[in-house]
Order: sequence, then C-alpha cells, then structure tokens
Amino acid sequence: QVEVVESGGGLVQAGGSLRLSCAASGSIFSINAMSWYRQAPGKQRYLVAVITSGGSTNYAGSVKGRFTISRDNPKNTVYLQMNSLKPEDTAVYYCNAELRTTDQHDRTYAYWGQGTQVTVSS
Repeated sequence: QVEVVESGGGLVQAGGSLRLSCAASGSIFSINAMSWYRQAPGKQRYLVAVITSGGSTNYAGSVKGRFTISRDNPKNTVYLQMNSLKPEDTAVYYCNAELRTTDQHDRTYAYWGQGTQVTVSS
C-alpha cells in the first residue's frame, strides 16, 4: 500500500512565496518521475512541474522562472518552491508519483495525493 501526502498550502499575498512538500510512503520499490499539477475552479488539471529520478526538470511556461521543483530521493519527497506568486496561481495543487511497489516492481503506477489549496490574494 502506498500513500502520497502533500503539505504546505495556504493563503499568501501576491508577490509572496510558499513551499509545498509531498511525501510518498509505504511499499515502495522505486520512484521514477514526481510531478506537481494544479487545478483551478472550473478548469482542467494540468502539469506545473516534473522532476525525474535523475534530477531533470521541466516546467509549464506560466511558472518558469518563478517555481522550482526539487526532490530528496532517500526521503521519497518532492518540493515545489513558489516565488513571486500571482492571483492566477490560485488552485488546488496535486502531487503525482510514478512508482513501482515492492510486490509488483515490474510495473509502474501513478499515485496521487489528496491536494493542497494555494490561494494568492491581490
């Protein structure tokens, strides 16, 4: 059994910063990519940032230069440092981990966290 839990959301003024964390735990054999998605009310969920097990990163154009994704492999944790926040960054942020479990380490599955709310006031 695997659990993915996000933390660090909250309310911040425009121009401020927040740091999100996401920890995966349980029967994990290995983790490939870890990603952050976000979903604003009435809109589709979309990819914000992704980091591979080797540390390669990619970002949505709307956050490039403001957000930084990083991970701590021994802790199975991924972070999203968000700077210069804008009201349009307001959304529920979801963590996704592509991983292999100890009982099925020949297959990769995607696990989602429950989401954490980020609200940026103008």
